[in-house]
Amino acid sequence: MKSRIYIDKIEEADWNQVKAIYLEGIATRNATFQNHAPTWKEWNDNHPIECRIKASVDNKVMGWAALSRVSNRSVYSGVGEVSVYVRQKSNGKGIGSLLLQKLIEVSEKMVTGCYRLEFFRKNIRSLMLHKKCGFREVGRRERIGKMEGVWRDTILVERRSNKVGNA
Repeated sequence: MKSRIYIDKIEEADWNQVKAIYLEGIATRNATFQNHAPTWKEWNDNHPIECRIKASVDNKVMGWAALSRVSNRSVYSGVGEVSVYVRQKSNGKGIGSLLLQKLIEVSEKMVTGCYRLEFFRKNIRSLMLHKKCGFREVGRRERIGKMEGVWRDTILVERRSNKVGNA
């Protein structure tokens, strides 16, 4: 019998599991330039509660998605930066797609109309997931940041809402 996947908001009680999944992503050296996870307070302060969700099976967090502001400048209100992380054991099971689609749905109620993401060129799985959910590649940045002494390139993708921000 297949266990049901539950989608819900991320609360402080979930932080250890959310952080563990983020650390898995960091360990791949292909998900983020970060080399450590933030504290709960830092993460909580940068991710509005309405736009951070988890996918759980039997009370175990299998993945999470969240939006953060691209900028505090008012001209960028309605633009969110997307993060999606899935437990490595759960890759390829549709959890990332489920999370990203639900995050878009939830955030459009909060008047987010443009989503942006930047990730490493080698992260093909992330590119495929985002394209599947309506994102398009809008650019590449060459040698934008160093990781372990090596310059890395990134791909920029975005998705424009057909519900919000068109006026």
